Amino acid sequence: MKLFKITSSSIFFFAFFGLFLAPKGLSAQSRLSTNELSINAFRNPSIGLEYRYHSVSVHAGYYITNLEPDITTKFLKAGLTAWFLPLGQKENPSSFYAGASYLRGLNREYKDQNALGLEAGFRWMIWEGLNFRIGAIALVAKGHDVKINPTPGLSYSFFFNSKNQ
Repeated sequence: MKLFKITSSSIFFFAFFGLFLAPKGLSAQSRLSTNELSINAFRNPSIGLEYRYHSVSVHAGYYITNLEPDITTKFLKAGLTAWFLPLGQKENPSSFYAGASYLRGLNREYKDQNALGLEAGFRWMIWEGLNFRIGAIALVAKGHDVKINPTPGLSYSFFFNSKNQ
């Protein structure tokens, strides 16, 4: 007997709550910089660019994942991320994130198909702008089972107007 069935309505509710309602209360005293531009070199959120203003960022790029062992599935990916609960004493602290993305399949069983990606995780600021992300993504697409995968990432960020305004 299933206690909880994953439906598109429940996914939309949790995405809306995670992106727009929960972080507002959690980042009221945020120490995040005003502007950040990240060059994302590996997988999370995608191989591409990301721009953050206060606690919300937009990203776009090329996303690869292994939905099955030794089989790489490729997507174009664009979306929004909310940042909250900054940790540490650094000027640009580590923090948690939650995001929602549109994905367009480029190969295999997702070729030319639309998908929704919902992800959450933690970004660790290693040194200066170098940062590592670890999280998980739920990939939702019509005609496919929901896939949950880990999403590691490596990025370098440039900060502008670091003092909160």
